[in-house]
Amino acid sequence: MSLSARLDRLPMSRPHFALLLIGGLGYTFDGMDSAIVAFLMPSVREVFSLEATQLGMVGSASPFGFLFGALLAGYLGDKIGRKKVMMWALALYAVASLAAAVSWSFESFLTFRIIAGAGAGAESAIIAPFLAEFVPKHRRGWFIGALAGFFSFGFVAAALIGRFVVPEIDEGWRWAQVITFIPIVMLLWWRRALPESPRFLVSEGKHDEAERVVATFEDRVRRATGAELPPVDPNAAEEEAPTKFGFAKAVRYLWSRAMWRVTATTWLIWFVITFSYYGFFTWIPTLLVDKGIDVTTSFTYSLYIYLAQIPGYFSAAWLNEKLDRKFTIALYLVGSAGSAFFMSQAEDPVLVTIAGIMLSFFLNGTYAGVYAYTPEVFPTWLRATGVGMSSSFGRIGSISAPLIIGTFAAQWGFIGVFGLTTAVLAVGVVCTLLFAERTAGRSLEDITGAVAIRQAAKEAKRS
Repeated sequence: MSLSARLDRLPMSRPHFALLLIGGLGYTFDGMDSAIVAFLMPSVREVFSLEATQLGMVGSASPFGFLFGALLAGYLGDKIGRKKVMMWALALYAVASLAAAVSWSFESFLTFRIIAGAGAGAESAIIAPFLAEFVPKHRRGWFIGALAGFFSFGFVAAALIGRFVVPEIDEGWRWAQVITFIPIVMLLWWRRALPESPRFLVSEGKHDEAERVVATFEDRVRRATGAELPPVDPNAAEEEAPTKFGFAKAVRYLWSRAMWRVTATTWLIWFVITFSYYGFFTWIPTLLVDKGIDVTTSFTYSLYIYLAQIPGYFSAAWLNEKLDRKFTIALYLVGSAGSAFFMSQAEDPVLVTIAGIMLSFFLNGTYAGVYAYTPEVFPTWLRATGVGMSSSFGRIGSISAPLIIGTFAAQWGFIGVFGLTTAVLAVGVVCTLLFAERTAGRSLEDITGAVAIRQAAKEAKRS
């Protein structure tokens, strides 16, 4: 009997929500790390006497580490296991954050921020594919969208730290990073509470261990619901056979005839949303100051903008099942493009803030769709690698965005910054509608199997 089908037929219950909380806390602190740099930049600029180019490097440091962390974590997640990578990633992020707090120079601060970004990137890339493999197919879109929604709590926490710690406490920028070290205590909980993914175990040929994990999870669901479990679908697709691979084989498969369109579309979506997201959130406090708002008030406005992430994520998580992931992504990209255009035309600080709130809502809603979509379109043996590489390619956008937007801000001002963002988002809308897969209500095995079958049919027609 298919272990995947047994997981897919389970009703959502307390064991699933426990996984949501565990993964969600990981994303909360990843979000905090991503957002905190925007509030550190004014202090770091003063402490280390940084020029504009060096400040841009600070903004790009974490995304640069994130790129390599996500890339490595995805590959290792498929080689040694999702759980191990998730735990080591958290440890790396937390220790590097503490080291950044005691930085003695610009160079040391930059180095530790890169390492912290690598840990956050590794964790971010592994959580969604890991937990997606436990969730029933009829609620997977909502679950992963809601999981990604925990990023918003991290951004709000960063905004609170930026408002009440950084400017109010002596050397507050250092204490802000000490706070981001705290999540290391979660390792004790994760080690006991998290099982390894049974789909990963099957892909490694460890059927007996996978059976024990599924049986234990079924028993927990049975006790949580107080009812007998639904029957297993006898027509459900079987798990994929174990596949041994190296990094070169993984890359070749991702760009093979069977997968190239899926890979290209997913990478492009990640680039579009990540470029727009990090370009906006890294520079928004600085841009608000340039509009004549003082630093403290700009941080307060930023808090309102960050709060808009919460309904953005969770509304999109709900729509993931109603509209399908691809249409949710396209809808929120359209909203993001419209908001960016509105912001490019706004002059009054209040209108700028309203536009920022709208842009925050839609950009983060897009992420709820993207995080749900990406693990679904790659096969189990390559799922974490596929997610990690997609996320890594997106990080090219996050690395380049602070630098490119800094250049646009210097040359063309506020209008240039958000005019560019509008154009990038419009490209994402078109590509998503034309090329993304429909995944709602389908098992992971059915989605990836259908991609391969469709491509085989196309090749047969050509021949």
